[in-house]
Amino acid sequence: MLPSKSAIAAAADLIGPTVPPTPQYAWPLLSERVGATVWMKHENHTPTGAFKIRGGLVLMDALRRDHPGGDGARRTGVVAATRGNHGQSIALAARLNGFSATIVVPHGNSVEKNAAMRGFGAELIVHGADFDQALDHARSLADTRGLLAIPSFDPRLVAGVATYGVEFLSACSELDTVYVPIGLGSGICGVVAAREALGLTTTIVGVVSTGAPAYKHSFDQRRIVATGTADTRLADGMAVRQPDPAALEVIWRHVDRVVAVDDAEIAEAMRLIFAATHNIAEGAGAAALAAVMQERSRMAGRKVGVVLCGANVDTLVFASVLSETGAAGDRAA
Repeated sequence: MLPSKSAIAAAADLIGPTVPPTPQYAWPLLSERVGATVWMKHENHTPTGAFKIRGGLVLMDALRRDHPGGDGARRTGVVAATRGNHGQSIALAARLNGFSATIVVPHGNSVEKNAAMRGFGAELIVHGADFDQALDHARSLADTRGLLAIPSFDPRLVAGVATYGVEFLSACSELDTVYVPIGLGSGICGVVAAREALGLTTTIVGVVSTGAPAYKHSFDQRRIVATGTADTRLADGMAVRQPDPAALEVIWRHVDRVVAVDDAEIAEAMRLIFAATHNIAEGAGAAALAAVMQERSRMAGRKVGVVLCGANVDTLVFASVLSETGAAGDRAA
């Protein structure tokens, strides 16, 4: 079930002191390059550099009220699995609500995202080859350590992240289409919830990596389709093998289509965002623009929204992307 307009408003009141509304801009060089009016929602401008903190604050506030602690019988710690942005969200939100946080990441995870999670006070555990294996270990730790297991998809997370959708669609109510990256689904479900709450008809398009296409396969086939791997060099925020059933139900009912972009397209979009706006986008953060560029003929002359969902890319990775030679006309003049 999608959060109501009143639930989203309550979430906005809750998170407002920590996460003020983020801006949305129609950058002229992006519009010129795409051939459409492109509005970008800057969720890279939050205290964790990504949209996830909105949902984390709502979820941890609910857990604080459900598990106040102090009697020795209630749990005072939480555990979550992540590729980085969800973990930063939970680490910061846990600290603000009086919980300790244990975060499980897979081997080879972003060095700088790992450092940020530690910086927000989390105990970091490295386990498994990918997100799904890290998630299995986090669930095991919840049992063995007596911790509260934090999901990566939950109605309270959706209510929190829906606040950015309301901000975006309220400011830009005439958008024809909004492109939203899909990790485990809270972001796109939040935008759907915002559209429904505002009574708009904006088309919503999901974006996945070609190296982690589980949600696209599941959308196209109208059944849950897991993949054996989630292999993407740049879009770790979208690298999942197993779709969430509740998220898929929302996507099946309310999303127009799901587009897959490869690492080369993502890298091109990262470079364009930096050149045209001087903002940094991680791979998942640039995926929405990459999808618009892939569908530029379809979007020609329209008003299009893209969600820059995060900026947390390692310095060496970003430097490598900027130094790569892309397709002709890759760099904005």
